Amino acid sequence: MNASFEHLLLRAEQLITRIEAVLPQAVAQADWTASSAFRYRKRSSGRATLEPVRHVGAMDLADLKEIEPQKEKIYRNTRQFVQGQRANNVLLTGARGTGKSSLIRACLNEFAAQGLRLIEVDKADLTDLPDIVDLVSEEPYKFIVFCDDLSFDEGESGYKALKSILDGSVAATTANVLIYATSNRRHLLPEYMKENLSYTHTADGEVHPGEGVEEKISLSERFGLWVSFYPFSQDEYLTIVAQWLGAMGVSVPAIEAARAQALVWALERGSRSGRVAYQFALDYAGQHAVLE
Repeated sequence: MNASFEHLLLRAEQLITRIEAVLPQAVAQADWTASSAFRYRKRSSGRATLEPVRHVGAMDLADLKEIEPQKEKIYRNTRQFVQGQRANNVLLTGARGTGKSSLIRACLNEFAAQGLRLIEVDKADLTDLPDIVDLVSEEPYKFIVFCDDLSFDEGESGYKALKSILDGSVAATTANVLIYATSNRRHLLPEYMKENLSYTHTADGEVHPGEGVEEKISLSERFGLWVSFYPFSQDEYLTIVAQWLGAMGVSVPAIEAARAQALVWALERGSRSGRVAYQFALDYAGQHAVLE
């Protein structure tokens, strides 16, 4: 009898272990002194962790040129947040490669010493936002939950989770958490011409099609601060190239000589974005250092 009972207990323990392995696990607490930036990651086991970013990209606000109005808005909002004043969730939208993500990293570097921390969350994990907010709500730090290059297809679960956290949820976002998101889509969802053409009636008989359009823009409206970015002109692009080359130690005469090559580089890439300017500067500075 005793042997049978012990065997039963062993089988029960094995079963409990297997069940625990597949159940959702609570997010492990992070060491917030290990870094200023963290990534929220889910393992195949279902275990979620906040991994410190060991080497946070060095980016200063002074490095970002030709986006002064956008820089001022983001800096001001972030400063208010860090100082315990009222601040908004932020949506940065517009042309690719114009400095949206870089501006957030620069603000993190600016305020990290004052207790600002960043948690990067992939779109697929946005359903876990309430858990992340609960985890950090009692911490003495200020947290920016960062969603980079955010957009949704219709029906994705993360859409409603983010919408609830931003506004309208029973569990409101705590005072030490803001959400910053970047996107190439102003309203985060695909928009179609047929939606405008069928605003009063649709082929499938929907009585109020306009309400569907309103639903699509309701998520972006929950961000209190919108910051738009625009393609750079040729002169703005060359200014950014010169700034990066100077920061990389290239001499003034060499920077002047690089203008024509920088324009050809942009033409070949089909873009005069800040990202393209930085990539050209890396290539040119590397060659220039070799030649010297």
